[in-house]
Amino acid sequence: MIAISGCGNREERPLLVGMELAYPPFEMSDESGRPAGVSVDLAHALGRHLQQDVRIENIPFDGLIPALKTGRIDLIISSMTATEERALSVDFSDPYLRTGLAILAGKGRNVAGIEALNRPERTVAVKIGTTSHTYATEHLTQANVLVLNKESACVLEVIQGKADAFLYDQLSTYRNWNRHRNETEALLVPFQEEAWAVAIRKGNDSLRLTVNDFLAAFRKEGGFDRLTEAHLAEMKQAFDELGYPFVF
Repeated sequence: MIAISGCGNREERPLLVGMELAYPPFEMSDESGRPAGVSVDLAHALGRHLQQDVRIENIPFDGLIPALKTGRIDLIISSMTATEERALSVDFSDPYLRTGLAILAGKGRNVAGIEALNRPERTVAVKIGTTSHTYATEHLTQANVLVLNKESACVLEVIQGKADAFLYDQLSTYRNWNRHRNETEALLVPFQEEAWAVAIRKGNDSLRLTVNDFLAAFRKEGGFDRLTEAHLAEMKQAFDELGYPFVF
């Protein structure tokens, strides 16, 4: 785990952190079925800063904001992009990671960029509730947009030739391309830049400001560098070799 100094008196109630454990290496389960990954380590570091135990609540991505609004969880740390639409329902911390939407295309599909996908003969896979889903709905109005529940299902559609491309974030696109180089191509330069942040219930300014203080201190103390070394070292090296700036 990544350490950071605590503050104040210890809170008896655990901090309830929502995430979907289906997005390695950020949110996943280890071999014993326990929550693991970048976001899990970040959540526990925040808990130590608040002097609270942390309980991870595994919730489907499109159910996270409803769970926050109803009080089932205290905040969301789940690789969530801070968007204007989501900010109508929740408050966001300062960004802690910058990334963007990229394209995993089927090999030989002749996808030169996002504009090449906005055609009636194109099929584009997206995961439900994500910013790629929103983007495709708003901008790829001529294409057939295939909305699926799981990232793996979207990748499979591309591998099997049923979809021309899958829109998702840079890191996942790189990872999926690296696993399936014979069947796919990766367009890693983002066609839409994004930032991830912690989501907090509307009006809880005290918690939002505390989270912001934590993120600033965590960054200053090298916490994000340690998370990269622990979970993302190989990916960072690949991005450095490709000449792309890394996310933290």
